[in-house]
Amino acid sequence: MDWNHYRFRSLWPLPAPAPDVYRALERIEDYARWWPQVREVTRLDDTSGVLTVRSLLPYDLMTTLRDGHRDPAAGVLDVVMAGDLEGWARWTVTARGSGSLARYDQQVVVRKPLLRRLAVPGRPLFRANHRLMMRAGRRGLAAHLAERRRAV
Repeated sequence: MDWNHYRFRSLWPLPAPAPDVYRALERIEDYARWWPQVREVTRLDDTSGVLTVRSLLPYDLMTTLRDGHRDPAAGVLDVVMAGDLEGWARWTVTARGSGSLARYDQQVVVRKPLLRRLAVPGRPLFRANHRLMMRAGRRGLAAHLAERRRAV
């Protein structure tokens, strides 16, 4: 087993139409406005940017994201990741009742040296840290979408 390899899946039920959720998720430059653990997003060009995240544990992760596949009709949005995390991440947004479901899948290898050294003892903490970050992201996106609906 490669202790530095992670697969994550998160499901975010959201009380907003799927197209609205998709549009919010494709605007990565806005993530820091609604996702507390996204500390900074720096656009490099039209198809890439650098994302800095920090959750409960005291370390930052910097990752360059490059657009992968985008399919608004199917609700698919994915990126290729390089830097402290190397791999890919994908959002799949579908209608669900009067709202939507945003499914997040991620497969990465940790490249940050400190985290690689702590791979075995730190793995449960790293996974818990990711869960906390995703939970806060779902709440932040739900609030952001509700605020946008009120403004219209």
